[in-house]
Amino acid sequence: MAEGERISGDDYRVTPEEIARFHDEGYVHLPGLLTVDEVGELAEVYDRFLRREIEVPGKDYCDMAGDYGRNPEDYSIINVMLPRRYHPDWAGNVFERRAASVAAQLHGDGMVIDYDQLLAKQPHKEDAVFAWHQDMAYWPDTPDTNTATLWLAIDDSTLENGCMRFVPSTNHEPTIRPHAPVFGGRGESHALGTQLHDDDLVVPVPIRSGDVTVHNERVMHGSGGNHTDGFRRAYILAFRRDETVQIERQLGFTHSHNDNIEVLEDVGVNGESR
Repeated sequence: MAEGERISGDDYRVTPEEIARFHDEGYVHLPGLLTVDEVGELAEVYDRFLRREIEVPGKDYCDMAGDYGRNPEDYSIINVMLPRRYHPDWAGNVFERRAASVAAQLHGDGMVIDYDQLLAKQPHKEDAVFAWHQDMAYWPDTPDTNTATLWLAIDDSTLENGCMRFVPSTNHEPTIRPHAPVFGGRGESHALGTQLHDDDLVVPVPIRSGDVTVHNERVMHGSGGNHTDGFRRAYILAFRRDETVQIERQLGFTHSHNDNIEVLEDVGVNGESR
């Protein structure tokens, strides 16, 4: 199927083979979710966040490759949590609309945005490494864990600038692997990480600007450093069932890095020492 044939307004057609791959391996690459012009429009707002023209308070603007005390000019992975909260005009943009179509095809009706996130690896940052992890390690237990996290490449995402890497089918393991804070305790940083097994198969997934990878809540993934002259910008939307999001919010869990650490401990987030 030609890429242009997949898009019809706000809808994007996912093939039966891609749906099966998502559920079997825990992730799938979908080409051409957005056009060049659509990516360009998003990039204009994205860069306003990077230049801090749109104010993001507290720890929701932080470095995912270091502790909270690092100076912003030294950040290796600029992380902006919940950008639609801090720039409400972005809500309902073309990525959100077309991503909703994908989430519905993968999991059925009732999928809504749980959170959004921007992750930008700065040029020549070998330490811009996102530790191996499973997303469920960050989140509270809920009856329904079905998730479709769309990772949009604003720039071409390559082996050299730190593309996504997956360990296929780890979503079928019976339990989440043990996770621990990467840079001290959760009061010092947000990133969690776990270890690869000797027999884990690591699959890098380079994608073009406008493409997405979509992964579920249990598959192991991470990414390497940026060894190039340019940014590696990614825009993430995570969809979960409306009932699941309501449970999280009732527990006081918002995906904000400004969440009170004591609240997170009470919720009992997976994979952390309590």
